[in-house]
Amino acid sequence: MTLGFDQNQCHMDPGIVACLRVVHEPNNHTSPQPEAKIEISLNRLSQLFNSLDPSPFHERDLDQDAEDYIIGSAEEVSQHRPLRLVIHLPADQVPEPGALSLADAVHNFFAYRQAHERRRLRLLFREGRIALAIGLTFLFCCVALREVIFSFQHNAASDIFGEGLLIIGWVAMWRPLEIFLYEWVPIRRRSQILGTLATIPVTIQPK
Repeated sequence: MTLGFDQNQCHMDPGIVACLRVVHEPNNHTSPQPEAKIEISLNRLSQLFNSLDPSPFHERDLDQDAEDYIIGSAEEVSQHRPLRLVIHLPADQVPEPGALSLADAVHNFFAYRQAHERRRLRLLFREGRIALAIGLTFLFCCVALREVIFSFQHNAASDIFGEGLLIIGWVAMWRPLEIFLYEWVPIRRRSQILGTLATIPVTIQPK
């Protein structure tokens, strides 16, 4: 039994209505978090997919707007909250029970997207390791050159030049620090969301 909504956000395009609802269910001690339903209303099933993709049904890409909306809605929901994708179709557009599974098509698409994000993360960390090696080498050279300059003379000019070398050396560490401290976080978060969507229950309901 649905008792109410604490969130109701809708997006409308020609022929498409999409809503995110967090539905409170009675507490039966098995689902402590209310289920979030990502609801999309279509005039025909083909609107959910990229019309230019010639792949078989279960391998087709989702329409870009639908993909962005589903991922964006999932990002707004707590990671610990169960999700469900509900597709509303006219009664004559609802697939027959023996037809190709819409859930499999959705799961395959998001599993592919998750694999892509994991590859991005691996490549980012590889770039970070290379940048770290280059940055540390450059910093070491700057510090060594600074010490050499100070060993010959120690005046205002050498102080300015030496401190400039030290600053430049630390600036070279900016890129690896950015990667390992900040840049990987949104990619990891997106990968986790795509992993959730790769197993999301999919329900088709007639309008």
